[in-house]
Amino acid sequence: MFTFYKKHNNKLYNKLIELSRNKFFYQNVKLPDDFETRILLIFFHLAIIIKIAKGNKYKNKTQEIFDNIFLNIEYHIRELGYGDVAVNKKMKSLTKIFYDILLNLDKTDADLFDQNNKVLKKYFFTNDNFDTEKMLKLVEYLTKFQNFCFDLDINIMLNGSIDFKNR
Repeated sequence: MFTFYKKHNNKLYNKLIELSRNKFFYQNVKLPDDFETRILLIFFHLAIIIKIAKGNKYKNKTQEIFDNIFLNIEYHIRELGYGDVAVNKKMKSLTKIFYDILLNLDKTDADLFDQNNKVLKKYFFTNDNFDTEKMLKLVEYLTKFQNFCFDLDINIMLNGSIDFKNR
C-alpha cells in the first residue's frame, strides 16, 4: 500500500542548479535565460564531473547521480505543467542530448574545450547568433570548471561540495 522511496542527496543537483544560474552565462556570454539553456548548462557541468569520475570504482555512484539528476529534472518538468506523454518525450530527448554531450566530451583526448567546441556550438549557438568572443568566454569558463573539478577529491565532487567561483 505504501511505497518507500530511496532518499536522495540533492546536494550535487542543487549545486548544478546554482552553477547554471550564474549571471556570467546570461550577462557576459549572452545566452538566453530560459529552461532549456539552464538544462544544457547543468548537462555540461554534470558531463565534466562524470568524465572526471569515470572508472569502475565510481560506476555505481555516477549512475546514482545520473538517476537523481534526471529524476529531479523530471519533477521540475512536471511542475511546469507538462502531462505524462509530454514529460516522457521531453525526458527521452534530454537523455539523448546529455549522452551526446557526454560522448563528445569523452571521445576527445584533449582536456580543453577550445579543441572540442563543436558541441558547444551545437547546443548554444546557431549560425544567426554565433559570436567568437562569446564562444571563447564559454570555453574559458568550462575549462576553468573542469580544471577546478580535476583538482578536487572525487568523493567531495560527487557529493556536491563544489565551491567554484568563476574569476
